[in-house]
Amino acid sequence: MTETVSFQNQIQSVDVKLDNGTHVCLRRVRHSDLAQIEKGISQMSDQSRYLRFFSGSKTMPPSVIEKLASVDGIHHLAWGVINMSEQDRPPIAAAHVFRETRTDDAGEFAITVLDQYHGQGVARILMLTVFIDCYCEGLRHLRVDILRSNKKAYGLMRSIGAKPCSLDGPVAQYDLVVADAIAALRKMENPTVLPEIVAAFAAD
Repeated sequence: MTETVSFQNQIQSVDVKLDNGTHVCLRRVRHSDLAQIEKGISQMSDQSRYLRFFSGSKTMPPSVIEKLASVDGIHHLAWGVINMSEQDRPPIAAAHVFRETRTDDAGEFAITVLDQYHGQGVARILMLTVFIDCYCEGLRHLRVDILRSNKKAYGLMRSIGAKPCSLDGPVAQYDLVVADAIAALRKMENPTVLPEIVAAFAAD
């Protein structure tokens, strides 16, 4: 990172407001969120579901839902975003990182934002949160698999420094240096709440 910052990873949640005034809560995913995860997947558009899971099915197998809900903070790190401005407080986004062993410094990253919340800065605040958590847990590189037809995801990953490592076939693989991604997000002017995310994790 271009600027030295010490982070703490004991944070469980962060409350912020998006630039449009929507109050959201970023918090760690729990196994008790299993039903909400399944519901969220069903609320994705067919296209978004295909781009995220590489499948056109409206529902995911129970094994996939269980995997997404089984978060231990070591082999599986995950954060979600909840819309606190809505009465039923629906989840609107989630990001996951998987790695094989506790000592691995590399993992696999994926992110989902419900269609109606695209373009509001949700992906950026969620990525910053997850990447800081990853950095605290010793993860230094993330692999991102993106369908080559997913131009928006491609642009988003390139904006935070992701570099292609494999472009064979329909799925492209990108390598993301966690520290560089954090630095790139911190330099962005929008959404304006990004510094609040950094402040929430900053160690005293």
